Amino acid sequence: MIYLVEDDASIRELVVYTLRNTGFDAAGFSCSRDFWEAVRDAPPSLVLLDIMLPGEDGLSILRRLRGLPRSETLPVMILSAKGTEYDKVLGLDLGADDYLPKPFGMMELVARVRNLLRRTGTGGPRDEYESGGLFVSVPRHIATAGGVDVPLTSKEFDLLVCLISNSGRVLTRDQILSSVWDCDFDGETRTVDVHIRTLRSKLGPCGGLIQTVRGVGYRLRSTA
Repeated sequence: MIYLVEDDASIRELVVYTLRNTGFDAAGFSCSRDFWEAVRDAPPSLVLLDIMLPGEDGLSILRRLRGLPRSETLPVMILSAKGTEYDKVLGLDLGADDYLPKPFGMMELVARVRNLLRRTGTGGPRDEYESGGLFVSVPRHIATAGGVDVPLTSKEFDLLVCLISNSGRVLTRDQILSSVWDCDFDGETRTVDVHIRTLRSKLGPCGGLIQTVRGVGYRLRSTA
C-alpha cells in the first residue's frame, strides 16, 4: 500500500487514481493526523510526501518516520513545489529516498515509484487479476474469459486492465480516457464507448461483467 500526504485535493485525487490504475494499492491523506492514524492501523510499503502541509509539514513527518524503528527504512519520496537545490538536499539528508519537484508528469511518478520499490525490495503493483471468469496477466499480456484466450488489441487490453484493476468502482469516461489513452490524448468520450462495445463482444458471456452506469461511465462488476 502506498500512502500519499498531499493537501491539494486535485493533486491527491489524480495521483491516487493514477497509482490505482497502474496496479498499485494507494490511499491519500490531506494532513498528518489522518496519515499517522492510517500508519498505526496498516503500515505502508512506500510514502509520498508533500513538504508544505497544514500543521505538521512533510519534513517533520519524514523526521518522525526515520526516528521510528519500524519505519526507519521505509521508502519515502518527496513531491514538492519547493524544487531548489537546497530543498532537495535537505530532504535527502533527512532520509528521503527520492525527490520529485512539482509540477511532474504522472508517468514519471509511476516510473519512479516502480524503481524505488524495486530498489528497496518492498513490493510492487499487482500484475494478475481474476474476476467472474476473467483472468488478466499484465506482464504476459494475456486475457482469458472462461478459460479461453481472448485476442485483444493493445488499447482493448489496457482498457480491460483499467476496469479489472478497479473492479467494483465506477469510472467516468474521462477517467478511462486519461488512464488508457494518457492525459494528453485529445479524443472524445465516444472513443471509450466504441472500445467498450468491442471489448464486451470479444469477452463473450464475461462481457456482461462490464456494466454501464448511465450518465457516468462504466464499471466491472465485482464478483468478490
